[in-house]
Amino acid sequence: MTYLSRIRINPLRAESRKLLANPRAMRGAIIGGIPDQPTQERLLWRLDADNPRRPMLYVLTESKPDWTHIIENAGWPEADGDHASIADYTPLITRIALGRQFAFRLTANPVQNTTTPTKPTSIQTERTARGERRGHRIGHRTAAHQLAWFLDRTQRWGFQIPPTRTDPPVPGLPDPTTPPEPAHDVRITARDRRSFNKNGRGKPVVIHTATFEGRLQITDPDLFTEHLLRGIGPAKAYGCGLLTLAPLPGNG
Repeated sequence: MTYLSRIRINPLRAESRKLLANPRAMRGAIIGGIPDQPTQERLLWRLDADNPRRPMLYVLTESKPDWTHIIENAGWPEADGDHASIADYTPLITRIALGRQFAFRLTANPVQNTTTPTKPTSIQTERTARGERRGHRIGHRTAAHQLAWFLDRTQRWGFQIPPTRTDPPVPGLPDPTTPPEPAHDVRITARDRRSFNKNGRGKPVVIHTATFEGRLQITDPDLFTEHLLRGIGPAKAYGCGLLTLAPLPGNG
């Protein structure tokens, strides 16, 4: 089975600040909630901080987790309300069908592979000097390149982004001779640069992230389900790749 969890994080607590600042620390806390073979289980997670005073942690797991330790150390253990909700993912998976549309959110790590980076790091320079031919993974840093990266890959993930829904033109206005290309129904709602250390030493890991929101339409149910459960793009261990869905009116 598969479970989607939502956990409330209290950003004022000392443990919370550590988890919010370091994706590696957050992953360690998440692994602590998996009862059996936690390091072998496939999991995805995402931190939504639309409201910085009430960040929400979403986690997709193969087995049913226990988030008591996160609630006690980084949440509101004595407050009212649901501190963590855990939902069976099966009902959602059964609704995946060709042509069905959903609202979605995804935080991803848009990257490109190149053998000739414009501004190589010292590690990349050393690899090139040794004659290594393996490409270097470079993060896209502009919103335009990040959006292009996303739109270029949706078909290989089993879905497409439909055109933006627009109202018909006002009667009486002249029609343009060359209608503009319809915009896709997706937008970037957040962009971030994350820098953190592994084990508190060595050079920091730097990843550039973008959060995409909009409307998608399924073109390949099997392929879509695979990426829904396994994640999209790189840096999955650091809070990228979890695609979450919400129903749209008229789509069942």
